[in-house]
Parts: sequence; structure tokens; C-alpha cells
Amino acid sequence: MKYLLKIILTLFIFINLFADEKFEINKIETNLGIIWGIDFIDDERMILTTKAGNILVLELDTLKLKPLIGKIDVHNHGQGGLLDVKKSPNFDTDKTFYFTYSKSINNQGVTTLASAKFDGEKLINFKDLFVSNSATDKNVHFGSRITFDENGHLFFSIGDRGIRGNAQDLTNHAGTIIRLNLDGSIPSDNPFVKSRGKLPEIYSYGHRNPQGIFYDKKTQRLWSIEHGPRGGDEINLIEKGKNYGWPVISYGKEYWAPLDVGEGTHKKGMIQPKKVYIPSIAPSSLIVYNGKLFKSLDGKILATALKLRHLNKVEISEDLSLVKEERFLENIRERMRNVVESKNGELFISTDSGNIYKISSN
Repeated sequence: MKYLLKIILTLFIFINLFADEKFEINKIETNLGIIWGIDFIDDERMILTTKAGNILVLELDTLKLKPLIGKIDVHNHGQGGLLDVKKSPNFDTDKTFYFTYSKSINNQGVTTLASAKFDGEKLINFKDLFVSNSATDKNVHFGSRITFDENGHLFFSIGDRGIRGNAQDLTNHAGTIIRLNLDGSIPSDNPFVKSRGKLPEIYSYGHRNPQGIFYDKKTQRLWSIEHGPRGGDEINLIEKGKNYGWPVISYGKEYWAPLDVGEGTHKKGMIQPKKVYIPSIAPSSLIVYNGKLFKSLDGKILATALKLRHLNKVEISEDLSLVKEERFLENIRERMRNVVESKNGELFISTDSGNIYKISSN
């Protein structure tokens, strides 16, 4: 009966979204709460995280749901909670999933990286790998997304935790992108390993709240998308040890007045974004599409938007400028939280309404 109900609820929209390619958009799940993270266990099963602390498996053929572990104890306040999930690049041998979540320490939220093993039916041995130095009493700007390069490194993002100066202070992890080995240890070639007074896990800094990061193995580039204040959302190309400027430079305005944030938009030694959104779209995830199913998307950035409720497509030019932005799926009218690409090139989008949409070829 549940399966039949889901079939009835399925939304079919046949439209030309990108170029002349026809897409079929199906609502395959509904009313799950805020679905923060999505990844694939295999071709038949998807793993989901909800902000409230649930980790679920969704069977893609039957659309049956079941929990993989008991509810995770998370700091589910404001923007905090259970955040991203990603399958290990060595999953065939290590059976590991990685998670980011906000951990409560002395009633303050701390962005934390955890791992768990998959035994074929459930998750076991959920444990913290890295508890960041990012505690504040503000329930905002936790980040956090996870991605991997091809050299055994894991990257994850942490927001400034609502205290702007954190992002320029390398004695804490807030406002940074972290790089670790898969076992949670520190790579010997991290940029600040040998720098006194700077935390060795930091890979880049000067970030406000990066809620999307993606390592494109095809081009060996690490991309990030982050929230600005009132205006000034950014897409950044992340480089080792670089300072991305927040809050010294920004394209955004103060919330309380039409005043520029910081000293301006440029400063020597601080990296310029590849793209700025004014007004803000409130970005929540980012990928570079490398699938073969939709040729018009190949090599394009796809990002989800919360405030402006759409899927954003941006073309990367040869000189790495970001051009030809287009906005799609606005008719769905939902805060889009995450977009992922399946092995066969289909797209899956989760929303804050608790829905999951599958975009496939028609």
C-alpha cells in the first residue's frame, strides 16, 4: 500500500530543461524531514541523513525505507544537526561511510566528522574521527559537506560559526575547509603542518559558511559554494593554504543596514571568488556533472538553492571563469538542499520539505 501511495504521489513533468534534452522528474519520496545528505550504497540502494539525526536506506526499485542505525545524538538546533554523508572511496574494501554533524559540547555546537561501518544491512561502530575546534553558542554556520580527492584525502567544510573573526584566526577551525587522511590523521603536506600557532588540519580559510564542496576528479579541482551575508554568495576554486577573505572582503551587505561588509571586495593576498550571487540564492550543495546521461550538463556546475528554490547550472570556461548561469525547477517551489549524481548519470535532489526528486532521461 505504501509503495502504491508513493506511485500516486509521484510527480511527472516532461519538459526541455537543458538544451534540447528531455528530462523526466519524479518525486520518489516525501515527508522525511530535512534531508541533508545523500549518497549511494550501490546501484540499488541510497543512504540518507536527516537533520534530526536519522540515517536511512532507500531501496530505489521498491522505494522502501528503513533505518540503518538508531537515531544519532546531534545538536539539532538552528542550522545544526546531522549533516552530510559520503561513501568512502575505498568502500569495496573498508565498508565505511563518513558523516558530518553538529556535536553538543557544553551545550555548544561543534562541527564533527564521524565514520561508521556498513555490514550489509546496518551501520555499526559509529564513532567520531575529528571533533573540530569550532564551539560557539550560536546555532548557525556549521557547514558542512564532504568530498574526496584521488590521493586518499577527505575534505570537509566548517562555517565561521556566527563569529566573523573566526574565519581569519587559524587557531580555530571555524570558517575553514579541512583536509584529513581517510583514517582521520593529518596529511604531512597540509599547508600549516609546520606553522607555529596554526592548526594543521586547515587546508583553506576565510570562508563564511561553505555548504557545498566537490572535488572534480576529472579536472583535479576542488570547488566550494558558500553563503554570503545579504548578497555575496560565492563559488570558489579552492587552493591549498589560500585565504578567501571573509570577513575582511565580501560582496555582501550588512543585514541591519545597506552597508558593505568588511573593507571592500578586494585585498592583496585574498582570493577572489569565481562567481558572486547578488542577491543571494542561499546555496546548499554543489557538484560538477560528469555523467554520460545528459550531454548538455557535462562539466557544468550544478548547485541547489534554498532561498531562491531552484537548481542552478553554471558553465566553466577554459580560463576557469564561471559563465552562462541558468536556473531550473523553480516551479517545484521547494528549498533544495542537496543534489547528487548516480553512477548512471541520473540526478537526485532532496528538499527541506522532506521530498526526494529523481531526474532521469525521458
